[in-house]
Amino acid sequence: MEMEQGGEGPDLLLMLHGMGATGAVWSPMCAMAGARWAGRWVVMDLPGHGRSDRQDSYAIGQYAASVARAVLPHVEPAGRLVVLGHSLGGVISLALATGWFGVAPHRVFGAGIKLAWSDDELRRMATLASQPAKRFATEEEAWDRYLKVSGLAGIAGAAAPVVARGIRRETDGWCLAMDPRAHGIGKPPVADLVALARCPVHLGRGGDDALVTMEQTRALDPAASELGPHGHNVMVEGPGRVWDWVASHE
Repeated sequence: MEMEQGGEGPDLLLMLHGMGATGAVWSPMCAMAGARWAGRWVVMDLPGHGRSDRQDSYAIGQYAASVARAVLPHVEPAGRLVVLGHSLGGVISLALATGWFGVAPHRVFGAGIKLAWSDDELRRMATLASQPAKRFATEEEAWDRYLKVSGLAGIAGAAAPVVARGIRRETDGWCLAMDPRAHGIGKPPVADLVALARCPVHLGRGGDDALVTMEQTRALDPAASELGPHGHNVMVEGPGRVWDWVASHE
């Protein structure tokens, strides 16, 4: 699995990105980690994203098992494991919080987790999962599509570090790096995972996040945090605010 890491010390912060993105979305936070985190940090491209391998199933349990296997060698018994996930990564973080996958997080944060799904949205996701990756004649077209799919359009350009590894070149053109089958995840059982968590769980959202409301978030975490006047990709728009959130629960 494609991974980046830094820092030193027994504690480990694992950061998990959302659907369609790559671990590069955490680069603004990684740049601040030396001043904001007293320990090591790891970011990875989730299975089926960026440079990580594809897998046969993209069920939440399969994601969590793959992530746990990849991070376990980096966890020190004397240190704490803190998991910070965004959107899909937030759901995977909650799955890890159950302790079912061989790691025992000390604390879990989930930002921007979509909680309400319409039947039409689920049908569209299933359709996308059944279709081959779309090919683009030019790199520019592929980047334009990636920025839209990842929610980074208007926030970052194709040359920005946060979009790294988002597309790849094939013999017949350019395409997104994401395996289309990863869209077939279905509606995540977020409420069940929160109830099963064996460690403290903290939810939050950017104040302008169009994918989830604060009312929905606080129905699962009454103390959920509004992470400033930012949209869905709050870790890109307001990395300092996300660091403040993590620090407030130290």
